[in-house]
Amino acid sequence: MTVLVGTHPIFLDHDTGEGHPERPSRMTAVTKGMQTSELGEALVTFEPRPAERDELSRVHPINYIDALERFCRAGGGNLDPDTPVVPASWDAALRAAGAGLDAIERLRRGEADAAFCAVRPPGHHATPTRAMGFCLFNNVAVSAAALAAAGERVLIVDYDAHHGNGTQEAFYRDPNVLFVSLHQYPLYPGTGGLRETGQGDGLGTTVNFPLPAGATGDVYRRALEEVVVPLAERWGPTWVLVSAGFDGHRDDPITELGLAAGDYADLTATVTGLVPAGRRLVFLEGGYDLWAVVRSTAACLGAPAGESIRPEPATNGGPGDEVVDAVARLHLGRAESGPDARRVAGRGAVQPPGRAPSRRARSTSTAGNGVLLSSGSSSRLSTRNPVRTSAVNTSSMVWPWSIPWCSPTCHPSGRVAPAATARVGCGRLRMIGAS
Repeated sequence: MTVLVGTHPIFLDHDTGEGHPERPSRMTAVTKGMQTSELGEALVTFEPRPAERDELSRVHPINYIDALERFCRAGGGNLDPDTPVVPASWDAALRAAGAGLDAIERLRRGEADAAFCAVRPPGHHATPTRAMGFCLFNNVAVSAAALAAAGERVLIVDYDAHHGNGTQEAFYRDPNVLFVSLHQYPLYPGTGGLRETGQGDGLGTTVNFPLPAGATGDVYRRALEEVVVPLAERWGPTWVLVSAGFDGHRDDPITELGLAAGDYADLTATVTGLVPAGRRLVFLEGGYDLWAVVRSTAACLGAPAGESIRPEPATNGGPGDEVVDAVARLHLGRAESGPDARRVAGRGAVQPPGRAPSRRARSTSTAGNGVLLSSGSSSRLSTRNPVRTSAVNTSSMVWPWSIPWCSPTCHPSGRVAPAATARVGCGRLRMIGAS
């Protein structure tokens, strides 16, 4: 079987600055993963075309697109404390969003059996009107919207450690896109509660697994086999899109899940197997330990190529079965099979849209005390319910990016970013449509 790999040198030019986790060397790690996979001629690379404005506008309003372009071309800066851009970021974002569209066209022409979009900036946190969490355009959503507009039924499975809030928001009322997210909870961006299931015609087409820190591959496999596969068989997708974040790996510096490369082989194989060859599309999202990205990329690429590549064995023994029980009960009508399943219903809090704590702090460092957020008004994420609070003066806000994020003991409680930087950052964020 053949897998297209879409990537481009422009992705290296999206310079996020020294010490930022979403850095150009992630692309080097992906390339190394391709090499270590030893898939050889089964991998066919292509340079993706840029997305057109009308294609982006299926997800993002034109005024957002135009404002983001102006901001980048004017020299860039910080859209929020986590999301810096430079002039080259605009072209990188266009090609990152266009990679899936290009891959779909190539798959429809029969050029391969599947495609992997090795792109940056990533996309699943970008809401229709806001850049956030390292993301500018929502790459997977742009492709899913194009497929839905063509009459396809699209299943998106997001196994990034962080909830894909932007993807969820884009399709929360859409009956033609089934969105499934398996993520650590609580963690940035604070969304992804159990009871977030869609609205209107899209009610029931959002499925969230808010998993505890330490969850391992056996929990993920059970979630897919006992919940996602039956739901997909009932719903009948014609395309599968995967948001492949490798930050659930146990070595990742900013999350606390317990996955290994062997788990990504299993997850990707199960999900892509839900539709016929030629209708399978995988997008790189997160993953910030470079060697974990190397190993996980190799494992992920092997699955759609029909090979089992396991640089590390799959994991088991972590917590989270009660979450799977609760999701099965909610979406499949099954009885709870564990005594803790009812307690998991408390994971159903809905985060106010557009407000999220910074990505750069580990969850256990922030969940108990709350985290100030990065827009003109702020919220706190508690261990239970995220709630609105009144507006604050951002000039005195504590920004987690002002502390060395990559330390195992990182915590957003130390130094304060310069007042001018904080004020300008938030103003720029609002300029491009923050809600």
